[in-house]
Amino acid sequence: MTTWKRLKVSSFFVFALAISISVPLCLTKANASDQRNLGWADLVPEVEMGSNPFEDLDYRQKNDLVTLYRIEVTDAESANDFARSQASKIRAKLVSSGLDPDWLFAERERLMKAHERRFSAPNPEVLSQNVRVPGYILPLEMDGRFVIEFLLVPTVGACVHTPPPAANQLIHVHYPDGYPIRGMYDPVWIMGELQAERQTELVTYSDGQRNVESAYVMTPQRIEQYR
Repeated sequence: MTTWKRLKVSSFFVFALAISISVPLCLTKANASDQRNLGWADLVPEVEMGSNPFEDLDYRQKNDLVTLYRIEVTDAESANDFARSQASKIRAKLVSSGLDPDWLFAERERLMKAHERRFSAPNPEVLSQNVRVPGYILPLEMDGRFVIEFLLVPTVGACVHTPPPAANQLIHVHYPDGYPIRGMYDPVWIMGELQAERQTELVTYSDGQRNVESAYVMTPQRIEQYR
């Protein structure tokens, strides 16, 4: 179930992000023997992409397929007689060169769905385990100087000054005890169990708004400053 929330980023945090460098956090050894360290790459599921038939096509064939797809699929309802005639000629040309346009269209859909799963779906291998994840805080809700709800992001500036990461590269964190935030450039470790839950946040900042989707949630047992 998708939930919606509005986040207003203060000028202090925007300034802090503007002067910071976006660098993914590295991993260090876990303190507890039963606690698993995770990097952001671990949050991406293993997805079998299969072969890519488009790699074997030359530029003209790719261009013809793009044009044919636009006429027959994207603009199917509005295509005029001239466009349909053009599509027929392109299709015949592709078939004569040994290509099957309909099969290639189906392969396109398959690859797009696999790509979407890889960059949006949670990794079931990391769920409901005692884990430790490093990241940067993007506050959603504050209680005085304590953050009680936030997005954990892989780089400084993510979602505000750069395009948002993939959904499975964001963790929605609830921490009722509150963490004394020093600024969004302060890196932290969150420790607890990851759960899969798709949520959407409406991030509002000085020069616009952006919807940000996250694929994971966590209510940490503990939060520590990253060292």
